Amino acid sequence: MKEILTVSQLNDNIKTFLEEAFGRLYVEGEVSNLRRPQSGHTYFTLKDDKSQIRAVFFRPFGIRTARFEVEDGMKLLCRARLSAYTPRGEYQLIVESVEPQGVGALQKAFEQLKARLAAEGLFDPARKKTLPFLPGRIGVVTSPTGAVIRDILNITRRRFPSVDILVAPARVQGESAAREIIAALRNLQRHGLTDIIIIARGGGSLEDLAPFNDEDLAREIVRSTVPVVSAVGHETDFTICDFVADLRAPTPSAAAELVVPRRSDLLEALHSLRQRLIAGQQRMLDDRKGALDTLESRFKDPRRFLSDYAIALDDLRERIRNAFALQAQTLGHKLRQLELELENLNPGRQIREKRFFLDAAQKDLKDGWKHYHKSRTQKLTSQAALLASLNPLAVLQRGYSITRRVSGGEIVRDACCLTLGERVRIQLAQGSVRASVDKILEE
Repeated sequence: MKEILTVSQLNDNIKTFLEEAFGRLYVEGEVSNLRRPQSGHTYFTLKDDKSQIRAVFFRPFGIRTARFEVEDGMKLLCRARLSAYTPRGEYQLIVESVEPQGVGALQKAFEQLKARLAAEGLFDPARKKTLPFLPGRIGVVTSPTGAVIRDILNITRRRFPSVDILVAPARVQGESAAREIIAALRNLQRHGLTDIIIIARGGGSLEDLAPFNDEDLAREIVRSTVPVVSAVGHETDFTICDFVADLRAPTPSAAAELVVPRRSDLLEALHSLRQRLIAGQQRMLDDRKGALDTLESRFKDPRRFLSDYAIALDDLRERIRNAFALQAQTLGHKLRQLELELENLNPGRQIREKRFFLDAAQKDLKDGWKHYHKSRTQKLTSQAALLASLNPLAVLQRGYSITRRVSGGEIVRDACCLTLGERVRIQLAQGSVRASVDKILEE
């Protein structure tokens, strides 16, 4: 009797056969029917002009993922394994990695990465570092055998021979180029031996420049503690590396010229500054000398000052002597007059008179203070009564209120000044309320 299989057994056998027979394979085609459910997996159909096959790109669990957004109509090269989905009896591709096919797809991936990094602020000029005026050592990440490094060495040697060049070799083309460039950047920063880093490569197609559109490389440049200059391709070539770098040079040769100043120009500028300093010092000395000559012409002979002061001192001495004599004579006359008045006055009588006048003055002082205190008390009482009568809160105690605008706090004296719906605050004798005007009556 022949073996009878269930549908599930048949599908399981087909699944095992497909996976063992084909293993991993590369398939290229155009994407259609793309969908991304909440699970995060990507389902699509890969087709050409004659047939199609279902494909699924599971949310990555350690496998290499795409560095761009897969879209309908995009041509892809998929690294996948063939399998079957037994519940529906359908075979499909389990995609492990994808690469764009064609210039259009590469350009699309470039634009997607550029937009995403720009949204994160990685292209913001405010975060970019300032290049040193004269670097002592320049790190260059490039191929050690290409024409680029020779051009950079020739230009830096011609412009400023004493500047050191430290080459960090890396591939600038191919699948592993981006990883090698990142490693070279980290090595240059790890030892702290360079003041600036140039990432350089000659021109090429979009495929050739693909390593410099790598997202990991872009983020490594942003994290760099050393200023980075991007000198990739020709003047018309733009890469992600150009946008995130602290400075973009149109060519590697231009990068060397931007980073290293011309030694002759610096010497010329230094000579010019030296001449300006000497001329300025000479002008200052001439000005100081002229001012000194002017002061010297205005300054008199010190002996003339001394003779003038000697005459003035003799005059003052004579005036002081005469003043003392006159003062002594005046005090003598006054002393004799006081002696006569003292003889004519009886001290006991003077004491009694002064005591009488003192008692009278004391009585007048007490009477005056009592009168002053009484008048001030009466005035204070009347002012307090007047103040109480003018107190607006006292008016509120009799049932009145004060209405103010909520906005501004002005007191409302005329209903016509209000508008319908306006908010007012009504102060009462105890507390206050807020109200809204719903009707205005003109009375």
